[in-house]
Amino acid sequence: MKTAPLKGSFMVTAIVGFLISVFYILPNEAFPNNKTWAFTFGLFFLIMFVASVISMSTAPFEAEESLDHTYRKKKRK
Repeated sequence: MKTAPLKGSFMVTAIVGFLISVFYILPNEAFPNNKTWAFTFGLFFLIMFVASVISMSTAPFEAEESLDHTYRKKKRK
């Protein structure tokens, strides 16, 4: 199974989006459809988080090294 390394901002977006959908959208009683939207957004951001964890744990180091331009500069010195 080949996985592409994802950026750290992808994981941060997943965490922040999940927290916003659970703590901000869900408790608002003024709109009756918020539970459906909160569940949908929460599920979406949870899937994003799982994808980032899978990418982080299975991505080869060479793929991450090719994306990191500062690693090559440090290696030459």
